[in-house]
Amino acid sequence: MTHPSAQTDRFVHDRLPPPEQLPIFRYDLPELQLPDQLNLVEELLDKAVSAKGWGDRPMLREAGHTWTYRDAAAEVSRIAQVLTGDLGLVPGNRVLLRGGNSASMALAWLAVVKAGLIAIATMPLLRAKELGDIIEKSQPTVALCDARLLDELLAAQKSQPVLARVVAFHAPDAGDSLEAMARGKADHVLACPTAADDIALLAFTSGTTGKPKAPVTTHRDVLAMCQTWPRHILKATPDDIVIGSPPLAFTFGLGGLLIFPMWAGASVYFHDRGYTPESMVQAIREVGATISYTAPTFYRQMAPIAQRLGVPSLRISVSAGEALPDATRQLWKEATGIEMLDGIGGTEVFHIYISAAGDEVRRGAVGKAVPGFTARVVDDEGREVPHGTVGKLAIIGPVGCRYLDDPRQANYVKNGWNYPGDAFVQDADGYFFYQSRADDMIISAGYNIGGPEVEDALLQHPAVAECAVVGKPDDERGMVVKAFCVLRPGHVGDDALVKALQDHVKATIAPYKYPREVAFVAALPRTETGKLQRFKLRQPNDTPTTTP
Repeated sequence: MTHPSAQTDRFVHDRLPPPEQLPIFRYDLPELQLPDQLNLVEELLDKAVSAKGWGDRPMLREAGHTWTYRDAAAEVSRIAQVLTGDLGLVPGNRVLLRGGNSASMALAWLAVVKAGLIAIATMPLLRAKELGDIIEKSQPTVALCDARLLDELLAAQKSQPVLARVVAFHAPDAGDSLEAMARGKADHVLACPTAADDIALLAFTSGTTGKPKAPVTTHRDVLAMCQTWPRHILKATPDDIVIGSPPLAFTFGLGGLLIFPMWAGASVYFHDRGYTPESMVQAIREVGATISYTAPTFYRQMAPIAQRLGVPSLRISVSAGEALPDATRQLWKEATGIEMLDGIGGTEVFHIYISAAGDEVRRGAVGKAVPGFTARVVDDEGREVPHGTVGKLAIIGPVGCRYLDDPRQANYVKNGWNYPGDAFVQDADGYFFYQSRADDMIISAGYNIGGPEVEDALLQHPAVAECAVVGKPDDERGMVVKAFCVLRPGHVGDDALVKALQDHVKATIAPYKYPREVAFVAALPRTETGKLQRFKLRQPNDTPTTTP
């Protein structure tokens, strides 16, 4: 970077991959030529008010209240002053955020980044152990937490004393809440003059080892991504109202439900509780939503409801998070008349890099490389394979993978190319057809689940001697978690034990990771050296299975 870093806390900078393991960054398009000094919140929020004329336009919507861009900018400035003044944080410090999708969560995230701090948004379903792993790796001293989700974070804090302060939000009547601390602060404060390559966020994701990985994303990365898929494929407008289910803790949700709408001057509606397929259709109708984001599983469940009730305001439906079956695309199109906008992306590069919309959609294909990105299908040596041949996806663009202090960097980036771990086929016209994950990640209803993490939870149960977890194809969820368990002597593999094991996993790690199918086996397939042969467990067979 040519502009000096504003982040005096160098914890993250000092733990970036070595130069030889970094991806190649390409900024080929004119719109990707960004200045060396920028703060993404200043660009997307402050200038929305001061330079773009959007100050009085709605930005964040909830039942009973709407924040304009001017309202949001003022509250973000007030919270930023709490962080740097009352809490004494300095640029480069990490701040953990815990909350569901809400205006309060969005405003807190923006304030953290505006102040030059590094945001670590976490899934609301995470348990104390998982939060503890994230805290241990990223070393935040302050957390901002929805008051309704404090218990697990406070439990994690007991084992991670580096987290010195937890401040609750979504609790305006509490005297020590974030809202109360922000009252009376100035309505405007200058953004921290971060370098473009200063760090904006750590987006933790689970790998196939189950150990959390932390892709590092800079201010430049976020704004560069705004100039790719949102500009060339999505094409949102200031009149759009965006709705969706992906959590803000996922970069799919953070981009789709906050960053990209702000870039377009649009607004976002946050529901006051988790969506069901019916409640999302109803919300689309009630607020007049024009763009929706959710996983294919949810669209499939929404289709008959949308067909019955109608969604006349909706014009774009974005599907990502898992492979989109063509049957689901056609079902949604029959129900709504909308050609679904599919895409594949990843936390490591923030968002979508292969996609297609409208007349560019080709049946069965995810799409083409998004402008700004180059994609190819290669063999194990990195050589491009002939069209129509299955190989590994490799991409280069303005954003690339940088893991925080993680040897898995060498697996993701090879010779400057990013390898997301997906198997694809490319046709002669440049369309990419998804085949499968190239690793052991289980993607179920849009959630990434590492099998070894579930295995670790199961092995903590006294009845389990050995276990292995794989993903099993499922028409409804894409995949479901299936566990194969070898029991200790004296235990019977019946329905009661299945439920006990499922409840145990739900209580140990995030509940969505629990095995929906459990099979009891006498032994697990292994090589002579003792290595587990997972591929044998994925093969269809007659293994007894219980699915409560």
